[in-house]
Parts: sequence; C-alpha cells; structure tokens
Amino acid sequence: MFLRREAVPFTFVAEADRFRSNVTPPPRERPSVSELTGRTLLGLTVVAGLVGSLLFGLPALGSGQTPAHSQQSEASEGR
Repeated sequence: MFLRREAVPFTFVAEADRFRSNVTPPPRERPSVSELTGRTLLGLTVVAGLVGSLLFGLPALGSGQTPAHSQQSEASEGR
C-alpha cells in the first residue's frame, strides 16, 4: 500500500496572521462593590481554610515520641 503525499497549502495560515478585525469588542463592565466584596470574602475564606488545615495538620505530621504504653485490644491480651 502506497501513501500519496500531497503538498498542503499553508497560505491560509500566513493570511490568518495578517488578518486584523475592524470590529472592536464592547468595553468590559466594571464589577460592582458587592461583587468585589464577595470575591474578597471568598478569597479570605479559602486562605483561612488552608491556614487552619495547616495549623491543625502540622502537629499530626510531627514526629513526636512514641508513648511508653502501647494500646492493645482485649482480645490479644488473653492469648
């Protein structure tokens, strides 16, 4: 089976680089005060959650000393 290779015209790519639209998009609306407040509170909530999880998680990750008395179940004591 022979594959036939054809030349692919890439002129459309070059023309696309030169193309400029004369249509300007509408200006973006400025967010209102309530939207800015909501975004700020959401950001602060996310940051506070991350900091809180870090504060509560660090003692658990620390390599503390092992307790002198290890816990054993009652079933393993009788055997």
